[in-house]
Amino acid sequence: MGIMMTSNLRHYKGTFPTIGKNTYIDASSVLVGEIQLGDDVSIWPLVAARADVHFIHIGDRTNIQDGSVLHVSHKNTENPNGYPLIIGHDVTIGHKVMLHGCTIADRVLVGMGSIVLDGALIESDVIIGAGSLIPPGKQIVSGYLYVGSPVKQIRPLTEKERLFLKKSATNYVELKNNYIQDT
Repeated sequence: MGIMMTSNLRHYKGTFPTIGKNTYIDASSVLVGEIQLGDDVSIWPLVAARADVHFIHIGDRTNIQDGSVLHVSHKNTENPNGYPLIIGHDVTIGHKVMLHGCTIADRVLVGMGSIVLDGALIESDVIIGAGSLIPPGKQIVSGYLYVGSPVKQIRPLTEKERLFLKKSATNYVELKNNYIQDT
């Protein structure tokens, strides 16, 4: 099990976060309810993740940076399945990002201050520029840079940018390992 402070992991109606191997969760972050973290995940200062009316799943080697907010949408008559929050492997979520009931595939970078809303789907190998808004239900196609509010497809990713997606995740694994060694 990874390094964590138990006071920042909280149960809700019998569900409690489950933590993968070699994870780092900053003591100032709060994770509530049905949250599953993969291996080598890092949760940085002041992240709030609340899985009280649905689940949150965060894949291996993903990092959630400072001040980000993660939440879900409940099941109801208009939307019987609700919207969980699912984040894939090797994903970088920038500072102060808001993710609400969306799905993010593998090797994605969501830039600082972006907002991704209910039912949105970001396919693998995508960069979302800082300050972007992804509206409810929007599908973001693999292999492109997207920017704006609302977000627009700008251009295909370069090979260097595609390689950077994995490198960013790897850099955060190394950084969280340094933090774990210092505790």
